This record gives sequence, C-alpha cells and structure tokens, in this order.
Amino acid sequence: MTYYGTYCRLNLHVSASNMEVIRATRRKLSAKAMTREYRKARHDIYRIMLKHHADAQTLVREYRL
Repeated sequence: MTYYGTYCRLNLHVSASNMEVIRATRRKLSAKAMTREYRKARHDIYRIMLKHHADAQTLVREYRL
C-alpha cells in the first residue's frame, strides 16, 4: 500500500500527530459532511485515516531501523 498520495493531499508528514491527521482530514471534507447527519460516517473516516496513519508510522519505523 502506498501512503505517499494520502500524505501529499493532506500536506502532512508521516511523523504528524493523530490530531494533525484529523484536522487535515476535516479540512478536506465538504460542509455537508460536517453536519450532524453524517457524524457516524465522518468518524468512520477518521478511524480509517488513523489506522492508515499508524500503519505508515510502523512501516517507517521498521524501515529506519
């Protein structure tokens, strides 16, 4: 799996904190996605992003050793 595109679009580095990933993701969501009606879907997106972020951090940590 490639993480380059995700971090490029979010303008982040793999060493970014989880909160920075969530903030960057929120900036990419539409106004409609930020409504209460889409709260569960939005939180699912955050969980997926944080899972990919943790995987990317693990990959980088192992590569650098």
